[in-house]
Order: sequence, then structure tokens, then C-alpha cells
Amino acid sequence: MSLVIKNAVIVNADKMHKEPQDILIDKGSIVKIGKNLPAGRVGPASRDRQDVSSDAAKVIDAKGKLVMPGLIDMHVHLREPGREDKETIETGSRAAAKGGFTTVLCMPNTTPVIDNAMIVEAILKEAKRVGLVNVIPVGAVTRGQNGKELTDMFELKQAGCMALSDDGKTVGNSRLMRLAMEYARMTGLFLIEHCQDPDLWRKGVMNEGDVSTVLGLKGDPGISETVIVGRDIELAHYLDARIHMAHMSLKRSVELIRFAKSQGIQVTAEACPHHFTLTDEAVKTFDTNTKVNPPLRTREDVEAIKAGLKDGTIDCIVTDHAPHTAEEKEMDYDHAPYGMIGLETAVGLTITELVEKGVLSWTQMAERMSAAPARIVGLNNKGIIKEGVDADITIIDPEKVWEVRKEDIVSKSKNSPFIGRKLKGAVAATVYGGRVTYQVS
Repeated sequence: MSLVIKNAVIVNADKMHKEPQDILIDKGSIVKIGKNLPAGRVGPASRDRQDVSSDAAKVIDAKGKLVMPGLIDMHVHLREPGREDKETIETGSRAAAKGGFTTVLCMPNTTPVIDNAMIVEAILKEAKRVGLVNVIPVGAVTRGQNGKELTDMFELKQAGCMALSDDGKTVGNSRLMRLAMEYARMTGLFLIEHCQDPDLWRKGVMNEGDVSTVLGLKGDPGISETVIVGRDIELAHYLDARIHMAHMSLKRSVELIRFAKSQGIQVTAEACPHHFTLTDEAVKTFDTNTKVNPPLRTREDVEAIKAGLKDGTIDCIVTDHAPHTAEEKEMDYDHAPYGMIGLETAVGLTITELVEKGVLSWTQMAERMSAAPARIVGLNNKGIIKEGVDADITIIDPEKVWEVRKEDIVSKSKNSPFIGRKLKGAVAATVYGGRVTYQVS
């Protein structure tokens, strides 16, 4: 069955169209964009008309909505295999679709680690069965994420990985990181670095500063992040290699990346909604859902992350969706695991905190949440709405005000510090491969 999205105000990274148009979708691709496209049966193909199936088309009326290319999250944790009590590929895919995402990259710190072809193939098989979003496994840089021996990168790429990371851990050995960059370049993969020097971090549970001193909690100094950011920038410069910096949280990190880009170094970076929304002041509640890694930082850092997103120093917005069980998060702050869920609140937080406050335009939102991730990952038929590309589309109601409620969360875990918060802007429908995978009833 084909699909027609009527009255679509299309928002691409390069242009927000003023006049509504219709989008005709068939066989997983955008076939035609124009005015008054037929919503019924479409005849056989001719030289002047693309082949469209003859089934009656499903219609979505997008009047009053914004239509963006399907959102892409480069950083999620689906927990399968090994921790299906926290999340599964199916529940995580459902949360992603509800959040407007059509592609997600799942991190390798599963049990067992995604460090061989067999695990990659199993994830892809299950994701295909579920069929709600495009799931791309991220392979580990080192076997078992032990920081000692590189994985078989060629094997991982052939199995379906498009990136490598030891996320949750930094590749601490500089010589090994150099080799990883060199091999990744040869395979056509890129590295996503978790920037945190373990010797400086010392398992701090929040940002090291005035608030941690008052609360008596062990602090994570910002230098644990910036030391690795600086090292990897220098390695990328020396090797003429690519590096992608995960979940940047500090003003100094933004400054280092901005300088690196001015020098032509191949560095890209991402930031999470919680790092441009919350500060370490939120930890005063002792709500363990505020415990994340890297931690919530200062107001100065939050404003720097916003500025970095505005000027493109930070290329994309990701969620670092990290589900945990209620029992785990009910532990005391020192012992509770790091992480919060984010797939279902990312759009609302981005619109509320960035678009509504003039930090980003709608086109910049499309760039940071779709076009840039597609470009970084190498997804050539995604990240844009035009004829001939994959029919991955996110429809957004820019005026809807809604409250984050625990009972509405479809993720298996509910560990969000934003429960009870009112947000402006919500996903109205998600289309993946021409199929509606989420729609507000």
C-alpha cells in the first residue's frame, strides 16, 4: 500500500518550505512531492511517471504540522543481548518510533559485548523482525571492551556495523587508539569515543565542583573529559583520521572541538538533551535519574553546549538512551547505575529548550537530528525529504503542550528525570520505510 502525506510543511536542513505540499510514498521510497497528489489508486508506470503500486493509498493529513526527514539517533543503548530486563530491541524500537526516530545506532556494551559478527547478525535479525526502526549495531573497538586487543574491524563491517566504540569506557592506551584510528580508516568505519580518562574520573558520581562539595558526593572533574578530547583530536590530526566525540558536556570540550574544526581536523561531536537542559543543581534532589555519565555540569557548560549546537561546533543531538530497572535506580546515589532514558523526550526537550528559545531554527533542528547524523554515519538515502530517497519521515506538532508521564512511557524502563515536566512540541507520526510505525490516535 502506498502512503500520501497531505498538507506537509517540509523542513529540510537547507530549507523550510513556506507552502504545504503532498508527499507520495510507495515501496519504501518518496516517489513524488507536489500539490494535490492523488490519494486513491495510481495507474501503471510510464516514462513520465514513476511506478506506484495500484493499491489505495493510506492518507495522513499533516495540516498544522511540520514534516522532517526521519530523525536519527547515533547513541542509544538497547541492552539486548544480556539485559532484557532493562530494554529489548523491540521495546527500544517502540520507544524510538514514538520519539520520532527512524534510525538508531545501538552501543556495544551489551552482555556479551558486540565484538563479533555473530552478535551483530543476531541484533540485525531481531531488529528486522520487529521492523519499527532501522537499527545499526555499533561494534566494539576492543574485544570485550577490555582496552587491550582490537576487534576484527573488517568482520564487524561485513556483518553490518557502520561505527565502532567502547562506549562506557575510553580506549585509554594511546598507542592502541592510534592503531584503532588507522584500521578504522582502512575499513571505512569511524570511531565514537567515550571521553573520560579513568585515572582522573575515579568513578565520580557527579560533576566535581561546589555542588558536589556541599552534597558530599564524589566528583568527576571536567578535565577527565577534556584530556581525552584533546588527545584524540591530536591523534586524528596526526593520522588524518576521523573521530566522533560522544556526549560532550563541557565548555572546554566545545572550545577544543571548535578549534580543531577551524584547523580542518576530521572531528565531529554530539550532545544530549540533558546536557543542554539540566545542571548539577538537579542532583540536589538526590534523584538517581540525574546520575549520568558524563555528569550534569554547570550553567556555564550548559550555555556552551547550546552555543556549540547553534554554530555547528556540535554536529548532532543524540539521546544516550540508557534504560535501567527501577530496583537499580532505587539504590543510593553512590551505587545507582549511570544513565537515563531519552528517546521519547528528545523532540520535546529540543523544541522547548532550543527552538522555542531561539537557539536553533527548525531547519537547524532538522540538521542536528537528521541530516548531520546521516552524513556522519554515511546514510546516503536518509536525512532529507526529496524524491527518490528512503521514505523515513517524522511529523511534528509544534504547538502541542504535553506532560511527561511515567504511565505513557513505552520504553521498558522509566528512569527519566523529566517525569512531570511539561514540554512544547511533540511527535505526531513516524514513518519508516514508507510504513507508519507510530501515530497519535
